[in-house]
Amino acid sequence: MKATKTFSIGENCKGGVITAEVNGKQLTIIGKDFDYTKKRNQQQNAKEWCRFGVQTDAVNAQMKAFMILSDLTTAYYADQVLEWAKTKGIDFQPPYGW
Repeated sequence: MKATKTFSIGENCKGGVITAEVNGKQLTIIGKDFDYTKKRNQQQNAKEWCRFGVQTDAVNAQMKAFMILSDLTTAYYADQVLEWAKTKGIDFQPPYGW
């Protein structure tokens, strides 16, 4: 399944915007600068400044994705992004040894 969602978080996020892309078992997390010339719900074309990819069938992929997101925003919003990804078919493997 392929899906994209842009989260306009604002002051609780470096840059203010996170876009998450799901493509099969790949979760891509993109940090963007808030574009003040656009409305809050029109941030999908904001300037990209970082991009991280996580292969979700790898060991500890959920922890890696959470740590990347936690560097960009608060734990609450990191969890919101991961929960959205799960609704789009991302099935994280259990942590190693569990």
